[in-house]
Amino acid sequence: MEPRINYATAAPGALNAMLALSKSIHESGLDESLLNLVFLRASQINGCAYCIDMHWKDLKAAGIDEQKLYMLNGWHEWPGYSERERAALEWTEAVTLLTKDRVPDEVYQRARKQFNESELVWLTLAVVTINGWNRLNVAFRVPGGSYQPPSKTRKAGG
Repeated sequence: MEPRINYATAAPGALNAMLALSKSIHESGLDESLLNLVFLRASQINGCAYCIDMHWKDLKAAGIDEQKLYMLNGWHEWPGYSERERAALEWTEAVTLLTKDRVPDEVYQRARKQFNESELVWLTLAVVTINGWNRLNVAFRVPGGSYQPPSKTRKAGG
C-alpha cells in the first residue's frame, strides 16, 4: 500500500494544531501509561497501523507488562486491568464508536466513578485526538512499523 499525502508537509499548520492538542493532553495530569492504553485501544478499533505501532512501543518502553498489551483486544474478559483502566477503555470505545450506541449513561456513570470532571474532559479530548490522528494516518496511508519511542526525557506526541 502506497502512502497518499504527507500531511506534515502538505499542511504544516494542521499538523502543528494536532501536536499542540496532543501536548496539552500529555500535560493534563492523566497517567501517561493510561493515555497510551487509550491511544492503543482506539487505534486498534480504527485499524491505524502507525498508531498501533507507536503506542504499543511506548507502553513497552514504559515497562508495561506484555500480557496487558496482548490482552487489550479482550480487555472485557481479562481481569488484569484496574477499574480505572477498564472505565477508560470502555469510555474510549463508546466515544470512538459513537454511531453504534452513542455514549450510554451506564458507561458515563462507570467513568465518573473513576475520573473527576476535569479528568473525564481530558480523557475525552485524548480519545478525540487519537481518533483524529488515526483518521489522518489511515486516510493518507501512513505506514506503521518504523516508530521508535522517544527518550525518557521527552514525551510522545499523538
